[in-house]
Amino acid sequence: MNYKLIANYIGNILRIEGLFMIPALLVSLYHNEFKCVLAFGISIAALLVIGQLMHMIKPKKRNIFVREGFAIVSLSWLAISLFGALPFFISREIPNFIDCFFETVSGFTTTGSSILSNVEALSKGLLYWRSFSHWLGGMGVLVFLLAVVPNGKDNDAQSLYILRAESPGPTFGKLVSKMRQTAQILYIIYIALTIVEIILLFAGGMPLFDSVLNSFATAGTGGFGIKNASIGAYDSYYLQGVIGVFMLLFGVNFNAYFLLLMRRFRRAAASEEVRAYFVIIGVAVVIITANIYSMYNGLGEALRHAAFQVGSIITTTGFSSCDFDLWPTLSKEILVMLMFVGACAGSTGGGMKVSRLLLMGKTVGKELKQALHPQVVAPVRMDGKVVNHETIRATNVYVAAYIFIFAASFFLISLDGFDMVTNFTAIAATLNNIGPGLAQVGPMMNFGSYSNPAKLVMIFDMLAGRLEIFPMLVFFMPDTWRRF
Repeated sequence: MNYKLIANYIGNILRIEGLFMIPALLVSLYHNEFKCVLAFGISIAALLVIGQLMHMIKPKKRNIFVREGFAIVSLSWLAISLFGALPFFISREIPNFIDCFFETVSGFTTTGSSILSNVEALSKGLLYWRSFSHWLGGMGVLVFLLAVVPNGKDNDAQSLYILRAESPGPTFGKLVSKMRQTAQILYIIYIALTIVEIILLFAGGMPLFDSVLNSFATAGTGGFGIKNASIGAYDSYYLQGVIGVFMLLFGVNFNAYFLLLMRRFRRAAASEEVRAYFVIIGVAVVIITANIYSMYNGLGEALRHAAFQVGSIITTTGFSSCDFDLWPTLSKEILVMLMFVGACAGSTGGGMKVSRLLLMGKTVGKELKQALHPQVVAPVRMDGKVVNHETIRATNVYVAAYIFIFAASFFLISLDGFDMVTNFTAIAATLNNIGPGLAQVGPMMNFGSYSNPAKLVMIFDMLAGRLEIFPMLVFFMPDTWRRF
């Protein structure tokens, strides 16, 4: 393990985080929130000083291998979350540090689960930082580092280990030959979509501050609301429609946008995952609309809420346009199932990902065919290409690890004494980076009632879900840290 290289990378990340806190400090200064100005000032100073000291540790070798990639990613996310919690704690607007840590991890992992019962009481500067953490975590902090910091021409291939460890999805490939260019392309698409959403929301009458923060939360598919009623506070078909459409767009594999930019329309349309993603959404919307029709004034209103909530849950954004915990059981069951489905691989969404479910379904079909016809060779194909055994094996191992973590977390937080629905959906919401669950952690409730040990379990789940489990599990293996 190259400890100096890891420290050097984390130092760069902390310095970047310190710079990204400056706009939040300026927002606090503009609104005369001097307590928050002091909190951000101390946090920024700590980040820049500690980050610079760690950056000054120069490794003899800069080669990044699998172990270094996993360690850099897992430790960097822990570091930015711990330091990112400081403004909440120093300002005393959230006096319990575990709560501050929970809120910050929820932000960076784009989960959107909150311990706050009255989010509107939070200072403007902290609201900005809370929502911006969504935007920064959506595409990945280390993806940003790869985009802006030269990493040497001999180390471009090794950087793929970092991008694979941080980018959501079962596989990751380069869009172009250079890793830095790939990271830049991803961020250009990400920034462009965010800016377009801000403009459309502002044009629809939403205040500029609200437009920016809601766009940050939509882009990162995070769902931190800045109103107690979430998006339901904006009772506008247009505003909810814009946010709903962009939630779906950010849930699409960004490779598809790159193909569209390159005018490879046929190849972009051939994506089985993207087609399945929209089919699942369409079927869920139709069923839920029919199920909740009697609760609303007409088909249009029922369709609007059904479409918004389906899009919010499958993309793991977690916004709410209404209290869907009051919906009939069938509708709630569909939403819970969508929590596990998640968005597309290579998007900013969480969950298992549509591609994994497709792959597992195709694998089951292959095994059934071979059970009936043992001599038949039946390869698994995705988008017309044969999927290699390594990808299938990795998917199966991921699902096994996912089930183990889910079960262990479910039993651990059950010690707090909440009902089964609350505990089950709390883990589903945090491990899949959704945000709200049902019952005591429903869209109009929060996670503040859980004990500190239970919150730590869910903090681990949020990080494991965002980083695709393995970087967090490898973190605990002794072999990861040995010098070979």
